[in-house]
Amino acid sequence: EAAKLGAVATLIRSVGTLSARLPHTGSHSYREGVEKIPAAALAAEDADLIHRLLASGETVRVKLVLRCRLLPDAESANVIGELRGRSRPEEFVVIGGHLDSWDLGTGAIDNGAGVAVSMEALRVLKKLNLRPKRTIRAVLFMNEENGGRGGKAYAEAHRKELSRHVAAIESDGGAGSPLGFGVTAGEGALERMASLARALQSVGSAQGVKAGGGGVDIGPMREAGVPLLSLRQDMTYYFDYHHTAADTLDKVDRRDLADNAVALAYMALALANLDPPLARIPEDQRHEPER
Repeated sequence: EAAKLGAVATLIRSVGTLSARLPHTGSHSYREGVEKIPAAALAAEDADLIHRLLASGETVRVKLVLRCRLLPDAESANVIGELRGRSRPEEFVVIGGHLDSWDLGTGAIDNGAGVAVSMEALRVLKKLNLRPKRTIRAVLFMNEENGGRGGKAYAEAHRKELSRHVAAIESDGGAGSPLGFGVTAGEGALERMASLARALQSVGSAQGVKAGGGGVDIGPMREAGVPLLSLRQDMTYYFDYHHTAADTLDKVDRRDLADNAVALAYMALALANLDPPLARIPEDQRHEPER
């Protein structure tokens, strides 16, 4: 819209919640037929300074030096591991997070934590010799931040077996303590999930099973009616560090990370053993709602 009006660039105030001179990164896209102009985000303190100068009648000049650029697509891959089911190995519960992150920090909460708890969930189940009826498949998705190609590629590569995916759980809410699960599924799924989640009272995950589960990576499975769940976490401080140079390992609490792994491992096992499985998403709800 700015380009249509003749703007030479756009600046926005960073959408992060911590004022610590941390610019928050993200992405934008261009529309065909509209001039491509640079776009950047300012840390809150710098945005406030500009507003104060403008309010006092000053002429504000900004020099942009942007080194970011689009490079050609490159081949990458999802990473997949399985705990094979003992009686119905051809049916699946998917758990996972995404491997990629913005390069300002190390991507510890977005989404190294989701990757770690997905791997740990499988390790714990295997160590305890808890073999589920159905296969639990951990998927570490690539390219969530820049187009969601990993999730789309998974759904396409496994299109013929999506009818045998009984649930998919995404962990992409940081590393805060687990609070429960979000659920997008068919009739009766919320009540059944609430019953299962009560066993997680000791790690806090029985606090709430709410409607509305899923994520960027598992979203492409929605068209096949796969029940979609998200591990709900305490996100009080998530957007303080999200997509900034402060997204580093020191923001991850070891106990919270372990509790998330327990919650994910338990729910994956419970759903892999659940008969009948959760009702699938109804046909008329299988397309993502308009944003």
